[in-house]
Amino acid sequence: MATTRKTRRRPLRKRGGKILGFLIRVGLLLALAIGLGTTLYGIHLDRVVRAKFEGQRWALPARVYARPLELYAGRQLAVDELEQELQRLNYRRLANPDSPGSYHREGEQIVLRTRPFRFWDGRESSRGLRVRFDGHRVSVLEAVDGGPDPALVRLDAMLIASIYPTHNEDRILVRRKDLPELLVHTLYAVEDRSFERHLGVDPRGIARAAYSNLMAGGVVEGASTLTQQLVKNFYLSAERTLERKLKEAFMAVLLERRYTKGEILEAYANEIYLGQDGSRAIHGFGLASRFYFNKSLADLDVAETALLVGMVQAPSSLDPRRRPEAALKRRNLVLDVMVRDGVVDAATAAAAKDAPLGVVDGGGRPAGEYPAFITLVRRQLQRDYRDEDLRSEGLNIFTTLDPLVQTTVERSVPERLGAIESARGKRKDSLEAAAVVTSVAQGEVLALVGGRDSAYAGFNRALDSVRSIGSLVKPVVYLTALTHPERYSLSTIIEDKAVSIPDGTGSRWEPSNYSHRVYGKLPLYEGLVRSLNLATVNLGMDLGVDEVVDNLYRLGAQRRISAVPAMLLGAVNLSPLEVAQVYQSIAAGGYRSPLRAIREVVDAEGRPLNRYPLAVESVVDPRAAYLTTWAMERVVERGTAAWLGRQLPDGMSMAGKTGTTNGLRDSWFAGFSGDKVAVVWVGRDDFKPMGLTGSSGALRVWGDFMLKLENEPLAPLRPEGVVTAQVCDGAEMPYVADYVPSADSCGGDESAEEQEGEAVAEGAAQDEEPAPPERSRPAREQNLFMSDFYN
Repeated sequence: MATTRKTRRRPLRKRGGKILGFLIRVGLLLALAIGLGTTLYGIHLDRVVRAKFEGQRWALPARVYARPLELYAGRQLAVDELEQELQRLNYRRLANPDSPGSYHREGEQIVLRTRPFRFWDGRESSRGLRVRFDGHRVSVLEAVDGGPDPALVRLDAMLIASIYPTHNEDRILVRRKDLPELLVHTLYAVEDRSFERHLGVDPRGIARAAYSNLMAGGVVEGASTLTQQLVKNFYLSAERTLERKLKEAFMAVLLERRYTKGEILEAYANEIYLGQDGSRAIHGFGLASRFYFNKSLADLDVAETALLVGMVQAPSSLDPRRRPEAALKRRNLVLDVMVRDGVVDAATAAAAKDAPLGVVDGGGRPAGEYPAFITLVRRQLQRDYRDEDLRSEGLNIFTTLDPLVQTTVERSVPERLGAIESARGKRKDSLEAAAVVTSVAQGEVLALVGGRDSAYAGFNRALDSVRSIGSLVKPVVYLTALTHPERYSLSTIIEDKAVSIPDGTGSRWEPSNYSHRVYGKLPLYEGLVRSLNLATVNLGMDLGVDEVVDNLYRLGAQRRISAVPAMLLGAVNLSPLEVAQVYQSIAAGGYRSPLRAIREVVDAEGRPLNRYPLAVESVVDPRAAYLTTWAMERVVERGTAAWLGRQLPDGMSMAGKTGTTNGLRDSWFAGFSGDKVAVVWVGRDDFKPMGLTGSSGALRVWGDFMLKLENEPLAPLRPEGVVTAQVCDGAEMPYVADYVPSADSCGGDESAEEQEGEAVAEGAAQDEEPAPPERSRPAREQNLFMSDFYN
């Protein structure tokens, strides 16, 4: 029996050993599989970590800036205008302006400290200045920090728009060296006291945070390390699961293995979410400092630093604008932690607790809403950049917008339209308008308004409202004549007589003057001054319509123009911006500068990408442009724009032309001073008559803002080959030197002295004329900037 029992037990031992061996082998295989899986997963996560950390970490918006205000002795600028500019830039008015972005006004002088700013041509540091004024001119510009007085200083450019990434994140990137040590040590004290020592996760820190929070009766320390927080925000979702937490810890270790503490801290400081501004998400301490305090990080005080660090815990529930009580309580808790860890002493913390939250409005946001101008900028940018680049590459775009001019135009348009509607018994808000202001010499768009509600980002009339320009075309007709000095001078006698021309449909085109009178013979310039339809048509037909159309193209028009007689009286459809290009070329003495809204584009590191330099081309005889300008000055002095002439201050001269279309549907005025060209259109979007001529509508809007702006008097340089002579009735006027007429060439109908008033192109609608054959223009005459919009 004993033998029998032994033989029965042996198989049990063998089977048990086999099972144990099997389990061991399975365990080893599982451990190997888990190890291999963990290794492979770690390799995958390591690639994920490196791919984003070493590539483009953030999609940065393109930032669009207005022109920087330049200060120099002798500049036309009033003390009130400088103060308004500083306010638009969110400078703080202080008794002692010793920090960047602050100023103090003392009567007719302003003491300020500029902000450092990186322009397209280099970085300018902060500097203290005293600016003294003599009336509407800067008289003295001096340094208050010692050293020589500067010849010229640029204020920091005003941010006017951002082109955000699809997810609407915004941030201002900062380097580790730019992070104030006060901020860094406060962040360590509150969020991760062992940051400089741990390897990504900190078990002891978790226990310590739990104890500190229990003793404080609230959350004063975070349990996750800064590295874990960065991983969560940078790579992962915000879901609260064990799987996500383990992945976070694993990636934090990998991140610490790959990168230095300084690199991780820099990434954290730029990534951390710190609030919401409408649809825009505020990320990073750099932007948060601007958004909440309108300060750079370097200028934050103890209380402000404590508030920003405290908000890391819960930016929405601790928003100091919406929930100031909660934000104040959290800030003071952080100040206690700063004392505990020796970041500041107790007295400093106590003083900081007594300080208000200090949150300001407007910080870190675009300073103005200029949707019409920004549309122009974006159309120009789309020629050179992909939309995704504008939304991700952090480009800095420096534009030509002059905030002072833009603000003046924006205020004048609705105010004057309202006054016109009230005075003429029109329905409120029935009139619309568009306005463009450019510089004469550079062709820069200084201001652009697309409607009476300048903040409305809808239909942009300055760019896209294509209307008949009426009598605005007449200066081109007279300029064309004056390019033939052997045939025409300002005093050449032309005829204002009836016109009857077959229109190609079996009918005849028979325009008339506004007064329905015929004035007979008169000097050429009088036809333009008094805007006589018949005189203009007779002159244009003598020249040839084709030649007038060619000059319109040379001056900058891009749209297809029908070369028919009616175009001589305004059967030409253009937008206000296109009209501004034509008149800018006349104002510049026959030299066309393609209108531009952008000066420079630089990348996120300040390296120049695209330049938009001044391009000038001689397109018409400068002698003819000079004579035409002389005649247009008389339009303002005693012609259809005489209202403006009566408003001009002593010593100021301007030139321009009114324009009105059939049925009083469109009211125009285009004109220029010595340094600015401006065009205004007034009308109705439904094309219904509104009962206003150019002089009773658009001219009043034009004068309202132009008379408020600083302007140089019109004093064009006399081109070589132009002389002044007294020929007819002792009148002195300019002539081309070799073609001064004799006195016996003068004459005219005395009855023509009556003011014609506003001339209207009767029957001049473009669609009533037979379509001309296709016309081509030499490539050298194309205005490439404008053709991007209108061809």
